[in-house]
Amino acid sequence: MNLRRKGSSRNALLFISFMLIMIAMGANDSLRGIFSIVFKEHFSLNTTQISTIITVSYLGNLVFLFLGGALIDRFRKKQVFISMLLIWMSGIALFILTDNYLVLLAGMFLCVGASTLINTTINILVPVIFTASPGLIVNILYFVQGIGTSSSQNGIGRLPASFSTWKYVNMGLVVLALAGLLFLLFQDIPDVKGEKKKAVSYKDIMRTPAFVFFVLLFGFYFIAEHGILNWFLIYGTKELQRSTKASAGYLSVFFGGITLGRLILAPAVHRLGVSKSIGIFGGIGAFFYIAGILSGGQWIALLSISGLSISIVYPTLVLMIRNYFKEEGIATATGAIISLATVCDIGFNAAFGKLTDMVGLREAFYILPASILLFCLLYTTFLIKIKPLQTVKKEGNFCET
Repeated sequence: MNLRRKGSSRNALLFISFMLIMIAMGANDSLRGIFSIVFKEHFSLNTTQISTIITVSYLGNLVFLFLGGALIDRFRKKQVFISMLLIWMSGIALFILTDNYLVLLAGMFLCVGASTLINTTINILVPVIFTASPGLIVNILYFVQGIGTSSSQNGIGRLPASFSTWKYVNMGLVVLALAGLLFLLFQDIPDVKGEKKKAVSYKDIMRTPAFVFFVLLFGFYFIAEHGILNWFLIYGTKELQRSTKASAGYLSVFFGGITLGRLILAPAVHRLGVSKSIGIFGGIGAFFYIAGILSGGQWIALLSISGLSISIVYPTLVLMIRNYFKEEGIATATGAIISLATVCDIGFNAAFGKLTDMVGLREAFYILPASILLFCLLYTTFLIKIKPLQTVKKEGNFCET
């Protein structure tokens, strides 16, 4: 009985730790888009230099995800987790203590890269720590992270748009992360036993027929979602002639919908299965997403509410990977797919700034509805051409296809 109580207490404290850290990560991820106008004015940047900030961020994502997987497998999970959190804090410290564009780029590389690996480590640890309901816990943590993203977009949009605000916000994020770290330091985290019973090569993973489809599906989705995160505030103020407060409000509703949708629609996903859920809710969300952007501002609210429907696409698509790869290669496949899909993000943001300088922001922004349309078309083709190897066992809020 005492051991059970001790385990429950440990799990509760670890959940609080993960929750505080996820809120900080969610808020941090939204800052690039919110403060893009501040960076542009403070450092006298052109659009290409703004896009470089985003590109460097995703390069950090790519590098940390590739190298970090080996660290997670080789060393104790708690050591890796704390190390990544300290690296993330060092990036935040650069934001707070310096006033230089190149140092800003270095900080973005560290923060986004470390936060990606922190999320990955949490996803690995949740099934080991919360064995009774890992699906529920993961959904709650994604919901909490979404609260961090959405509330920061709405709240910061109401603050003075200045470089000092940028520094103060980052100070607040450090306080949150430090609180999470304190809860974590004095708790034992079990390592995952027997994660890799059999070595799996990247070559074998990439030869699987579903691999290229998944990379492109994630890539197009990343462009559609992250493009709104990183560029909508500039688009709303410069092209739609909306105030910063109004543009931040639209952005907040979009990601607020993503946050709520992952809880509200989870029972529907459980009943329909992963394949049908992505097709139905992804298709509905894509319709509103495209209509909102193509309306030219008259119905931009449609874009905002599309977040509710497309909310389940990313976590459900991650779960769907299990259907198309052998059991011993699922973790390797997931890491490889998401890493390579990040290249789409990098390529998009590297090209978007230059394209904006060439043809204008409004025309360049049409890449986003094109991306979500391509996602839907490719997903339909994928379901027709590629058959699953296995089905997902019922767990948490999701079930078999």
